[in-house]
Amino acid sequence: MDKNKKWITLYSIIGAITITIYYILQLDFFLKWGSLLPFLKKLSFSTFMLSAVLLIKHITIRLIETRVTNQGDQHNLLRVTNLIATSLLALILASIVIQEPLTTLYGIGIFSLILGFALQAPITSFIGWLYIIFRHPYQVGDRIEIKSHKGDVIEVSYLDTTILELSGNYLGNDRKSGRIIKIPNSTVLSNEVINYSGDQAPFIWNETPIQIAFTSDLKFVSQCLIEAATTDFEILYPSLVNESKEWEPTVYYRINSYAWLEAVVTYPVEPKDMTERRNRILRTALPMLNAQPEKVQFPEGAKR
Repeated sequence: MDKNKKWITLYSIIGAITITIYYILQLDFFLKWGSLLPFLKKLSFSTFMLSAVLLIKHITIRLIETRVTNQGDQHNLLRVTNLIATSLLALILASIVIQEPLTTLYGIGIFSLILGFALQAPITSFIGWLYIIFRHPYQVGDRIEIKSHKGDVIEVSYLDTTILELSGNYLGNDRKSGRIIKIPNSTVLSNEVINYSGDQAPFIWNETPIQIAFTSDLKFVSQCLIEAATTDFEILYPSLVNESKEWEPTVYYRINSYAWLEAVVTYPVEPKDMTERRNRILRTALPMLNAQPEKVQFPEGAKR
């Protein structure tokens, strides 16, 4: 029996017992209890309401964990469920304690106004969380870039977003740096968010340049680079090979600032496979190019 199932069973039993007690207290037999009777009725009914909210919460969590397969959607739904359940529990507890609702309401209003000025930053971050939940600029599992920080989203809490940093100060590739960055959710309201899980998911496009001489056989170079990128793609995604032509690699050429020509292969890649895919393509293409020195010349020695 999993944890949620145990809680569901427990709150079901508590709810059944407390609502039964509430209706038993309606009997004339208990009228002799006098002023104690209203308190017991309120207590039993409030306990029933608390257990009902917690029961519905754990049933919802169980449904989310078993029916929602997307990691980001699951994380967001669990957060919203916990927020709604906590708010309802607070209201029920307040109704038990509060005896004069109108006076208390005025007090809460004044207190909220003062608190609002004191907690502007957290409140703005909470509004940012609502924006993230409903507008989906990103979710857990996405690779994003925001305010010069790039990384994988591992948590979206009510006040901040936690990302596992990529690159950073000590790396020049897309390896995980090992550093954790917490970004206030308010940042999404005033900065652009770059999400690498775009409309062409699971791929984005990347390119890798190779310097060659102007006298190289450009047709042969193109064939080698395209073959290397295509072979790697076919090994990784055999089910997509014949599905569409949109993932086919291409090669174009540009002038390098040091007077060499650059052959640039452009190819689709999953955001989390950027470095490794580039390495695999180069490990396949370079031996093919080096095997034909009469067709391909590279910068070497004094010829740089």
